[in-house]
Amino acid sequence: MTNPNSSVSAPARRLSWNDPGVRSIVYQVIALCGVGAAAWFLIHNTLHNLGLRNIATGFDFLSREAGFAIGETSIAYSPADTYGRAIMVGLLNTLRTAVIGIILATILGTIIGIARLSKNWLIAKLASVYVEVMRNIPLLLQLFFWYAIISETMPGPRQALNPMPGVFISNRGIKMPSLQGDGLSWLMAGLAIAIVLIVVLANWARQRQEKTGQIFPLGWTSLAILVLAPTATWLFSGTSLSLDMPALKGFNFVGGVTLTPEFAALIMGLVTYTAAFIAEVVRSGIQAVNQGQWEAADALGLKNSLVLRLIVLPQALRVIIPPMTSQYLNVTKNSSLAVAIGYPDIVAVINTILNQTGQAIEGIMMIMAAYLTVSVSISIFMNWYNKRIALVER
Repeated sequence: MTNPNSSVSAPARRLSWNDPGVRSIVYQVIALCGVGAAAWFLIHNTLHNLGLRNIATGFDFLSREAGFAIGETSIAYSPADTYGRAIMVGLLNTLRTAVIGIILATILGTIIGIARLSKNWLIAKLASVYVEVMRNIPLLLQLFFWYAIISETMPGPRQALNPMPGVFISNRGIKMPSLQGDGLSWLMAGLAIAIVLIVVLANWARQRQEKTGQIFPLGWTSLAILVLAPTATWLFSGTSLSLDMPALKGFNFVGGVTLTPEFAALIMGLVTYTAAFIAEVVRSGIQAVNQGQWEAADALGLKNSLVLRLIVLPQALRVIIPPMTSQYLNVTKNSSLAVAIGYPDIVAVINTILNQTGQAIEGIMMIMAAYLTVSVSISIFMNWYNKRIALVER
């Protein structure tokens, strides 16, 4: 009789073409070798052709003087700076466009998506018309439209519109007051601290609500933190901070901060176009929530605003987040159309650089690397958030 506790050795695996595992390994090795051979051929052929034409390769040109001006910069820049700093200016302009565009498009798209489900016939139809019109007109045409509206139909600086004190709208852009002084950096540090405090407070409020059922007034508390934390940080630093108001001198405004026609047209085009797609994402996510959730909330006597904010939207987020990620990526990639209306994003800056230096391959590689890095970062963050709000199965 054999001992049931004794171990039986598995038969040795023989290499055979009839084994699916063996075939899969062979196919993968062949595919990998093919990709490697194609990459080697392209690189070798490119370097050979560049050598025949005496075109230098590499990124040494980044340390040379740029010699051209950039109309809109987020950091200090002059033509005497290097090509590397010029590329940094273009990248920051692209990031600023992407961040502002994503935030505003999310807000507008969410409002329109909810409006499409409104019981008011007029509001629902107007939202539907907006979605159908905006998403069926090419974005490039919308950028041209907004740029023409701002640069051609707006009055000159002397006849500028003044909707509120310190704000002037003309064909030179939008002039607004700005904060200046050493205290500005402390104010930004206080804002960062406030954001961290709000995140910690939100987690605590959620855990408290799960345990006790009591709702913490997070909205008003967060607003107070956003105001008090930067103010307290600035007062504690003892540094100066002043409000720079724009004023008309001669033929243009001086002081304050300027939103150029190119930047304003780019933001308006990206926001209005992307918001139409986000509205459909939000609408479908809300409709994916079971109708019984609405009926149960109505039976409890909750207001529609509370039902939407506390019951429906948290469940709809699990459906909304994946397609919303694609829309955020589209905002970032579509910002490259800024070159068509003269906004100096990374594409426009590197186009100027490669025209001066002839380093076309390196320039295109840097553009691809920049957009790839930003897009992957957005995907990683959104995937993390999607996993965080996902239902945990027991």
